[in-house]
Amino acid sequence: MKTGRTVVEAKRLGCYSVRPDALMVDAVRRLVDEDISCLVVTDADGFLVGVISRSDVLRCYLAHDDWEHQPVAAYMTEHVVTVNPDDQLRHVADLLLEKRIHRVVAVRNEGGRQKPVAVVSDSDLVYHLMKDVEA
Repeated sequence: MKTGRTVVEAKRLGCYSVRPDALMVDAVRRLVDEDISCLVVTDADGFLVGVISRSDVLRCYLAHDDWEHQPVAAYMTEHVVTVNPDDQLRHVADLLLEKRIHRVVAVRNEGGRQKPVAVVSDSDLVYHLMKDVEA
């Protein structure tokens, strides 16, 4: 990746979200419709409270015959690894490998709370590696 490229330079801002009280079936529908691997879980004011991934969906499915009626809050990951939009992609790559995770959420701090602005995944980083080779 180009030296010094930041999250905001590499990623279109915006992310797909769901509320914690939504049903799992609604989250899964959104994952499938948007062809994405996770949703950011936000409160009524749009602040970060967690993420729900395809793996979380599978955990719910295996635990409940009525998985589709379970609330997102019961299976979301609450402790989300976050970065700032101005962080360099190398820092993101280090975090992904260090924490053994597939994505981070870029946030802006507003009054001590975190407003999600983008999700950056390992797929995004690999995409930029290839774009740099082709440039």
